[in-house]
Amino acid sequence: MDPETENVVKLISPGNIPDNWQENPDFLNYISKLGSYGVEQLVKEPDHLSEEAAAILEQTQELAFTNYKTFIQTAECSREIFRQFENTEARLDDLVRKLPEFAERCRRFGRASGDVGRRRRLNSLTLTRSARLLEVLELPQLAETCVSDGRYEEALELAAHARRLGARHGQIPVVAGIARDVEAARLGMVHRLLSQLRSSDLQLPACLQAVGLLRRSGLLSEAELRLKFLQARDAWLQGLLAGVPSDDANQHLSKTIELTRIHLFNIVTQYRAIFSDEDPIMPSSKEQNVNEVLIFYSWLTEKVSQFLAALEQDLPRVGSGSLDSLLGQCMYFGLSLGRVGADFRGLAAPPFVRAAERNFERAVRGAAARLEGDLRAFALAGCPGAPPRAAPQPSQQDGPPRSLLEFPPLAEYCNGLAGAFNELRLCAPAPAARECTRALQASLRAAAGAARALHRREQQALAPAGREQLARLCAALGGELAPYAQRCLHAVFPPAAVARHLGLTAQQLQREGVTYLNQTEILAPISHLLPVTTELPPVTNMVSGEDGDQKNHAPAEVMPELNK
Repeated sequence: MDPETENVVKLISPGNIPDNWQENPDFLNYISKLGSYGVEQLVKEPDHLSEEAAAILEQTQELAFTNYKTFIQTAECSREIFRQFENTEARLDDLVRKLPEFAERCRRFGRASGDVGRRRRLNSLTLTRSARLLEVLELPQLAETCVSDGRYEEALELAAHARRLGARHGQIPVVAGIARDVEAARLGMVHRLLSQLRSSDLQLPACLQAVGLLRRSGLLSEAELRLKFLQARDAWLQGLLAGVPSDDANQHLSKTIELTRIHLFNIVTQYRAIFSDEDPIMPSSKEQNVNEVLIFYSWLTEKVSQFLAALEQDLPRVGSGSLDSLLGQCMYFGLSLGRVGADFRGLAAPPFVRAAERNFERAVRGAAARLEGDLRAFALAGCPGAPPRAAPQPSQQDGPPRSLLEFPPLAEYCNGLAGAFNELRLCAPAPAARECTRALQASLRAAAGAARALHRREQQALAPAGREQLARLCAALGGELAPYAQRCLHAVFPPAAVARHLGLTAQQLQREGVTYLNQTEILAPISHLLPVTTELPPVTNMVSGEDGDQKNHAPAEVMPELNK
């Protein structure tokens, strides 16, 4: 609108004119037309406008009357259109609210579609390389099959391949799982090899192969491998020893010595062939201060200690007649182990010494106990008189005194001592001389005590003949039986040999009472019963030949008729 038109508008209508009129072309044309009117026309213009408005109103009313149906339909259509526009606007608002969620879902669908595409490509690639993937996936099953079939070399190769795969592609879960399963199969192979070492008598080649496979497995260090080998072989040896019947102590100990000697020496031989102790010890960073040499010698010391403990346990139940053979087996066993630096013969001797002492002491104590029982039932009045005694012949002095036949209890006691010496003679270690001397002296003193008890019991009812018989019994005990026991003791333990063993002289042996009986102490209980005129031979006499040299005669049993 130009400035002149605006001035005209302000003159016509000083008030505000609606904005929509200012831009209306009809309004602007009408204003321009008014500007071209004269005064008369301007004066007439209001009437003209009133007439024209009345005509238009009349026409409008006529039009409305004529077309009222159309107006009604138009109003209804307008109202319906307005309602539909409102509904459309509400739906558009709802659509606007849901558009962000729809856009997010579209983005997620796009990402999922991309993942599906990648997976499809991976599946296609997997399908094209399925043969190689199948080989990798079957590694655990193949390793287990190799281990169960005993093909340990192939199992180790598969384990090495699986470790390389795990180191290269360990971030892939499937590959990591395959590596774990193959590692478990390798561990199972180690357990099978150790079980094989524990459960069978393997020769050296088989042991070399098993230990080589264990070393190649890499699961055990050198010290652990040595320890596991010794533990496995020891478990097998202990199983053998546990299967030995223990009813008969002699058979049990003999079989134990034999099995231990054979198999322990085999284990030692196998160990020294498999593991070299000649190389300098070079401890690794994981095993500081591990002396691998001491593992073997500690184990071997333990085995020797266990064997000596078995000796200590079984020897008390073994008879004297078997000690000699068992001692020979032990000495041979110790000699064989001496070749590997484990000679234990010095440790095996004391149990046999104690067993010999124990058996001899039990035998002579039993003989003394039987003598006490026999003398309690012995009647002096019923004994026949003794024939005059002739001088003993040299040949008779080596055997039991025949004068003991006058007194059956003494003869039985002499037989008991002779039997004890016969058993001791088979295995008579020199260190047992002191205890055997003590046991024999205690037995002879107990025999003298039994004779004194007989005198106390019978002294009130003894006749002169009975007193004479009792005096002869005591004289036979002190003058015949005790010297015979001394000769037997020197025959089993020659003083010269015992003195050399102990590093003493014969005089020192006699002073200390080793292999020499104390006659005074033995006969002290019956000293008052011995005949005054009887000269007893010294109990320390030894069996001598014509040249004065000692004879090592074994004691002979009393003649069989003494047992009747």
